[in-house]
Amino acid sequence: MTEAEDRKPQSDEARSAYDPEITSEFAIPQGLAVPRGGAGEAETTSEFSVPDGLEVPPAATADSEGSAFNPPRTYSAKQAPPAFTPATGIPVVSLTKDVPWQDRMRTMLRMPVAERPAPEPVHKVEDEGPAVPRVLDLTLRIGELLLAGGEGAEDVEAAMFAVCRSYGLDRCEPNVTFTLLSISYQPSLVDDPVTASRTVRRRGTDYTRLAAVFQLVDDLSDPETSISLEDAYRRLAEIRRNRHPYPTWVLTAASGLLAGAASVLVGGDAIVFVAAALGAMLGDRLAWLCAGRGLPEFYQFTVAAMPPAAIGVALTVAHVDVKASAVITGGLFALLPGRALVAGVQDGLTGFYITASARLLEVMYFFVGIVTGVLLVLYFGVQVGAELNPEVAVVIPERPLWQIAASMMLSLTFAVLLQQERSTVLAVTLNGGVAWSVYGAMRYAGDISPVASTAVAAGLVGLFGQMMSRYRFASALPYTTAAIGPLLPGSATYFGLLAIAQNDVDKGLVSLATAASLAMAIAIGVNLGSEISRLFLRVPGGSSAAGRRAAKRTRGF
Repeated sequence: MTEAEDRKPQSDEARSAYDPEITSEFAIPQGLAVPRGGAGEAETTSEFSVPDGLEVPPAATADSEGSAFNPPRTYSAKQAPPAFTPATGIPVVSLTKDVPWQDRMRTMLRMPVAERPAPEPVHKVEDEGPAVPRVLDLTLRIGELLLAGGEGAEDVEAAMFAVCRSYGLDRCEPNVTFTLLSISYQPSLVDDPVTASRTVRRRGTDYTRLAAVFQLVDDLSDPETSISLEDAYRRLAEIRRNRHPYPTWVLTAASGLLAGAASVLVGGDAIVFVAAALGAMLGDRLAWLCAGRGLPEFYQFTVAAMPPAAIGVALTVAHVDVKASAVITGGLFALLPGRALVAGVQDGLTGFYITASARLLEVMYFFVGIVTGVLLVLYFGVQVGAELNPEVAVVIPERPLWQIAASMMLSLTFAVLLQQERSTVLAVTLNGGVAWSVYGAMRYAGDISPVASTAVAAGLVGLFGQMMSRYRFASALPYTTAAIGPLLPGSATYFGLLAIAQNDVDKGLVSLATAASLAMAIAIGVNLGSEISRLFLRVPGGSSAAGRRAAKRTRGF
């Protein structure tokens, strides 16, 4: 036998097979037999003394081998090495502090835990630091507000990681789905992890609250400021108690103006503007009534879509010389869930497929609710003799100045409906005007396909929105969501529903497929514009390989 085999510890079977002294499995092992006491006085003087034969064996010599699963004798959990070093080495990551915290946290989230740089020592107000469960609870509450406000899953995870890291919890892993937030913290490889979760049950559109939460996370992640856990809880409670910046009657008026502006985009005049505004405001009030009765949002969208369609049909039956299609299309613009669509596609493009599927399924339910409400009214209108002509879709007069002004009013009213801060309304209004100008130049002057024109215009919206958000170290949603309002496929949706109501199913499905293509072009264009902005702005790591790890995460090889 070799020297290594001689040093290998023998099994119990091998030891018992060659030991002639052990004749029974009930025999006392060697070293544990208590010797018989002598005739003299007992040697044990205390009941706490170790009995003879049970002394602890001496420590093993350096030549003896232990188990591979036992930690080394020199190992200490408090002074443990960060992790093993991979064969390819650990890339050097430079996390500059003059970039938004979203980029810094997103860069570390896309890295394995073993490769993340250790946090710098942060001196908090507490002497011994806050308790880990309380930090995790604060993190989950902040993530809940962001996810309920419509923020993307990746940005929510980045915010949660930033909060934990600001209090010294670097080995944490946040996880975000459509309705569940969870986070796990493990102090070291040999310690038990601490896991907490929170369910998101209510969602509300309030970008003012969303901006306040982003400001809180920005202050927490700033190494030059020191915010205690109690102060963070106090600020979070104030954010929750804040009232909406706009009262209910302003929101109702904004929905009417949005519908009127959208009707002007598709060729409506003053009468159409007033009719579309009245229909949208009536639908908004009915939706609020259904919400007060506890009806699901599906029925709220169904009821809200009926008044604009009913007014358009009534004008046609009364033989009023107006474009009824513009009235109905304007009402649809106020209901199309563009915010949820953009968030769903963004989650899918960043690798959060479960959350993306849930968001897109929610969009589909809202869209089906709108379709149900409009189809009921259109079918009734066709039965009573309303002459609704789908051919008017191609007869949209070119009025650039009026349409640009209408697109800016649409973006402004959309921003009010999203409860944005007053300081961001002007920027998003200008962004919406630029988006429609680009779309009109490509679609009408350049005769380019509407899908390509919409994608390019939405890409510019995402690019400008991302740059403005970086300038203010805030979320990009308030600068992009309202600006895509003029690009929403309201007319394609209406004419598809009208064709179905007139038993022309094939043509209706083609028009609805066009509407879906336009919606996807908007969502992909906004996300692509945001990604392009990061190529020209400074990113953590100094190089594309270190700063752009998202491309590797979503590959299948």
